[in-house]
Amino acid sequence: MAVMIGIDPHKGSHTAVALDDGEQFLGELRVRSAASQLERLLGWASPFEERTWAVEGAGGLGYLLAQQLVAAGERVVDVQPKLAARVRLLATGDTNKNDPNDARSVAVAALRSTVPEVRAEDHVKVMKVWAKRHRDLSRHRTRVACRLHAVLCELTPGGFSGEITAAQATRLLDELEPVGAVAAARHAVAVELVTDLCRLDDQLRDTKKRITAAVKASKTTVTELFGVGPIVAAIVIGDVGDVSRFPTRDTFAAYNGTAPIEVSSGERRRKVFRLSRRGNRRLNHAIHMAAVTQIRHRHSPGRAYYDRKHTQGLAGRAALRSLKRRISDAIYRRLVADAARPS
Repeated sequence: MAVMIGIDPHKGSHTAVALDDGEQFLGELRVRSAASQLERLLGWASPFEERTWAVEGAGGLGYLLAQQLVAAGERVVDVQPKLAARVRLLATGDTNKNDPNDARSVAVAALRSTVPEVRAEDHVKVMKVWAKRHRDLSRHRTRVACRLHAVLCELTPGGFSGEITAAQATRLLDELEPVGAVAAARHAVAVELVTDLCRLDDQLRDTKKRITAAVKASKTTVTELFGVGPIVAAIVIGDVGDVSRFPTRDTFAAYNGTAPIEVSSGERRRKVFRLSRRGNRRLNHAIHMAAVTQIRHRHSPGRAYYDRKHTQGLAGRAALRSLKRRISDAIYRRLVADAARPS
């Protein structure tokens, strides 16, 4: 008998509910998040010989438990929280929001839907980790720079126009002579912000070196595309993971949001497409950066394609979206070729 075990993970505890293939309740267990969590779950599930573990958010709160189960030789699938929430919404029985009901919804969602299987981590995860670190540092640097701009506006008329670097801010602060206690306090805050900016710049440089080394070690050919550097490649490879889950370039474009959405109603079908806000936005942004880089360089093939679309009557944004889809197809071909190459 096939058994699906749904798990609702939390920081302090995990709740598991077992269902058969007819969605009948077989058992329930709650374990604390501790070193013995895997042993207790496997011991409880030992009577279910043909079992599959459905973990809600195997890339989030359920990440560690899912990887422990995979390392123990168990079959684990990843159920997105939205999918389990829809099961709860459409349930006709007990729909109270609690851990056992959530775990049951996860198991039902895994039984009724096609969900991805969780695999052991490999070098792809290394690139994803460092890409996330670079993204977090970049966002933090932007916040610090914005705060520095605001303080400089309070110290000197007009502040500093344009993007500011730590060296420029240091020179400006050295020339300022604050008058009064309030101005001196603001000057001191600005100096501390510049120190934070220098530290973040050093961390970003170090992170970029690590990303470059990780991408080089992967021996990917994605970086051979114009406009795709190590950081864009790390984002793409890290978020895509196993490219075999995309059978065609069209499904890949739908996943990254570069596939346009047709505008139609009933029998009326217009040759107009609207911008897609669906898909993985991080991956979409990475493709967008590659497209913008190609457009900025007149000798690039992407710029020639962009200009050709202009002459065909497409506006700037429409031509950019068309170029992004072209880059998406090129990335997909590279990823498929890399996956087919012997390791």
